[in-house]
Amino acid sequence: MKKQVLTGLLMLLVAAHSAAAWAEAPNVPAENPAGLVAAAIDNNPELRSSQSRWRMFASKAQQAGALDDPMFMFKLQNMLAREPFVFNKDPQSGKVIGISQQLPFWGKRALRQEVARHEADSYRWNIEERKLELARMVKETCYQIWAIDKGLEIVEKNLKILTDFVSIAESKYSVGQGVQQDIYKAGLEKSKMLDMQITLRQQRKSLEANLNYLAFRPADTPVGRIPDFTLPQVPLTADQLNRLALDNRPQIKSLASLADKGQAAHRLAQKEFYPDFNLSFEYMFREAVSTDMTKDPGYNMFSLGLTFNLPFQRERRQAMLAESTSETAMATDELNALKNSIGFAINDSLAQMERRRKLVELYEGGIIPQAEQALESAVINYRVNKVDFLTLLDGRVNLFNYERELYESRAEYMIRLAQLEAAVGADLSGSQKQ
Repeated sequence: MKKQVLTGLLMLLVAAHSAAAWAEAPNVPAENPAGLVAAAIDNNPELRSSQSRWRMFASKAQQAGALDDPMFMFKLQNMLAREPFVFNKDPQSGKVIGISQQLPFWGKRALRQEVARHEADSYRWNIEERKLELARMVKETCYQIWAIDKGLEIVEKNLKILTDFVSIAESKYSVGQGVQQDIYKAGLEKSKMLDMQITLRQQRKSLEANLNYLAFRPADTPVGRIPDFTLPQVPLTADQLNRLALDNRPQIKSLASLADKGQAAHRLAQKEFYPDFNLSFEYMFREAVSTDMTKDPGYNMFSLGLTFNLPFQRERRQAMLAESTSETAMATDELNALKNSIGFAINDSLAQMERRRKLVELYEGGIIPQAEQALESAVINYRVNKVDFLTLLDGRVNLFNYERELYESRAEYMIRLAQLEAAVGADLSGSQKQ
């Protein structure tokens, strides 16, 4: 028994030191969840990296439809080996300049640009999806911090209640109406509360670090309290939310872009069975040649040419068709799976939110007021020896648990709402009363 008392006193000292350090911390302004979301979207380096990736692929889309550079040619043709750079000894000698241009088969350039554009669009919608994900993570962290702060408040309130219990037990023991065991029980319960207080504060520090990471702030940036909130109603049905998600969810648009890319790539692969062309023009400058046997006035000459490849390598082209078909099927199946998961997320979130709302109403309207009355009655009856100390502690524990469940239910409702907004891709809370 003495060992338990010493352990309890040691925990009291440790918690008192922690509480003093907590009290000495500078006052930090309350946080604005909307402002934290905006900071995360503006400052998060992963998001900026995604934006750079999208700009890179958008630039590739601009390049994809461009023609290859024309080729310029200059040559000295049919030079005499024994007299190089002499052009008036042989009528076939001359200086030739030329230009050629590679021309893809009709429609290939537009299809290449379409393929690249759809790929760039998929990255652009990935950026919007990442913004939704960041907003969800920031909101979840904020409401978890809010729940922990509320938990710390009720722990502090219960510490005061238990201090009163110790005083009552000591008073009764001093006049011979109580037992010393009640004092030890009250001290043990107080130590449990202090242990929970230490745990909650450590959890808050971890959440602070996570919130600062998401907002790209220094890890030791103080995080203020999260303002209280009302539970917003979601006026839309599950079917309406599902239709809203199909219109707004960026990931749906990203996968649709990849499916469109696969279809365009398939059409481009079909075009690969047709040849590409090369147009060329050459102009030869000649000099007059006059010999005993020949006399050539040295008229200039030109030539036009058209060359094209023979698309005989069909295995490669068949593989291109198979690749584009698989890409389209993959994106389509992923899109259908996403739509299915969105439907599940919407229905599950609505059910969980409805459950949490009913629990909040039950706790606020019935259970907690009744638990407060029961605890007050137990205190009065304990003073006059009508109930034992265990009944008093049970009343305190019940009230403590109900209050924690109330705040956890409120926080969980808002977390589920954040997840629902991320699934739908739209703000559903409207203007909240802070």
